[in-house]
Amino acid sequence: MTAISSPAVAARIENPVAEFSGIDKITGRITRFDVYVNETVQYGALQVTPRVCYSRDDTEAQKIDGFVEVDEITLDRKIRRIFTGWMFADSPGLNALEHPIYDVWLTGCKQKSDVPPPVTKK
Repeated sequence: MTAISSPAVAARIENPVAEFSGIDKITGRITRFDVYVNETVQYGALQVTPRVCYSRDDTEAQKIDGFVEVDEITLDRKIRRIFTGWMFADSPGLNALEHPIYDVWLTGCKQKSDVPPPVTKK
């Protein structure tokens, strides 16, 4: 009797911090910033909120992906959703946010950040 083996499945690791890069197309300045999952960081006129950030364990080739929401603060101070979807660090052009002034893309996921974690309300 032979045993039937199932294909190996990469261990997906859920990370609390998403790493992003953004470029201000007017100044040409690139900024790297960390955002905790389910928290929002403002980058220029954009608000970036990662909902999940996945990596793989050390035995697998790293495939970093995250589900991200991006809102734009308009000139009349309204908030408008301009991106909702998956970003892939190994294919930044696939689902990066392209805006007339700013581009934002996911560069990685990690367990810790130099940025202090958000204060939780009790």
